[in-house]
Amino acid sequence: MKRNLLLLLLTIFLLSACSQKARELSTADETEKIENLLEKYMIAIENEDDASIENIWDVGDSTMLLGTDSHERLMGWKSINQAYKNQFGLIDETFISIQDQFIRVSCSGKTAWFSQRMNYNFIYDSIARSYEGIRFTGVLQKNKDQEWKIVQGHLSVPAQVNIGK
Repeated sequence: MKRNLLLLLLTIFLLSACSQKARELSTADETEKIENLLEKYMIAIENEDDASIENIWDVGDSTMLLGTDSHERLMGWKSINQAYKNQFGLIDETFISIQDQFIRVSCSGKTAWFSQRMNYNFIYDSIARSYEGIRFTGVLQKNKDQEWKIVQGHLSVPAQVNIGK
């Protein structure tokens, strides 16, 4: 009887260990897919590639992008798409570099969230501009085809606050 109980406990332990390892491998694979998607997104912005950007975002009405100004709350893909078209009409030669990227995938494997810092360089009105340390956070979901899509994004600019000096 003790031997059967020991075998049962050992089997349960091994199965849970294997299941945990499979989950870790799956999470690593999904994280890599998201890293690649976010890299494609930055390249698409640099290249002003509307079609690629549209392929990365969920094109529904509940998709949301919060910009750096308090009035910039873009609801639905049409609003987000129009904002990119306006941006592409104003700036040229965009170059984006990413630092401190952090990605997490939910236990279900259907939702993920990320944060990263960006240096955003471009030409506006014939003058080179650079914004460093822009924070970009967002949420992704898998669609019915099991592809990751951005459903929410938020850009913020670091404030210079001198507290306690």
